[in-house]
Amino acid sequence: MAESHDNSETAARPVAASVLATRPQPGLYLLATPIGSARDITLRALDLLNSADVLAAEDTRNLRHLMDIHGVPLRGRRILAYHDHNGDRQRPAILQALEQGASVAYASDAGTPLVADPGYRLARDAAEAGHKVHAVPGPSAALAALSVSGLPSDRFLFVGFPPSAAGARKRWIESWAATDATVIAFESPKRVKQLLANICETEPNRATVICRELTKKFEEVIRGTASEVLERIPEEGLRGEIVVLFGHPEIVAPDEEVIRAELARLMQHMSVKDAASDVAAGFGLARRDVYALAITLKDKE
Repeated sequence: MAESHDNSETAARPVAASVLATRPQPGLYLLATPIGSARDITLRALDLLNSADVLAAEDTRNLRHLMDIHGVPLRGRRILAYHDHNGDRQRPAILQALEQGASVAYASDAGTPLVADPGYRLARDAAEAGHKVHAVPGPSAALAALSVSGLPSDRFLFVGFPPSAAGARKRWIESWAATDATVIAFESPKRVKQLLANICETEPNRATVICRELTKKFEEVIRGTASEVLERIPEEGLRGEIVVLFGHPEIVAPDEEVIRAELARLMQHMSVKDAASDVAAGFGLARRDVYALAITLKDKE
């Protein structure tokens, strides 16, 4: 997720990486970088930026700025640009460096590489070529938003960025709307209002959280139903980096006629007990209530 590093906390007191950092073993290192506050960088990430043979980044200026903040020297190394538009051209050069026994540190714009970022093919091809691929964990906008959202975190689904076209976006929503999990998405600040309007067409009461500018000076978390949050967003949209989260889908009570029809169908080839168990499980109902209804239907027959 592309975000600028907020260096207000570190400009006066840069924290330099140790020049004595041990040279890493050959392999590809996927470095998580701050999503806002530059001080969220890990010590291990600083050591690798300081000691890796080859540096690669989705945005070379962002990585160079981050290294400057923390006093990490380039020492003659060049930062290779690797992003969606040049990945096919740059991958062979990085794979060749790995083949020659180099250690390569790759950083996305901000956050954890491969989470809505272009490093997937690089990591896949490196692994398929037999090179070691290492994670250097750290900040993640998706997980930071989940942590502060107040929504259930035992099961969650990350769905990336919505399509910009209206029809494709509605199909995208339909693909996950019924999933029994907290859903996490990234969205453009100018399109977030439209996304919530689409959600409100079918589930205006779905629990919704918008996290804006996480870990930065103007961090904001907006909570409510989809319709409530929609009303709080100005017509021109929001500013900054946005993460949108949706709670589990609303539980809709099944129509009794639908339950009766399903029981009648199953009891043609199943016992009353088994049919009641299947229907109760399928609709999320109390088994004893469904069993009582099944007995009533059987008696009428």
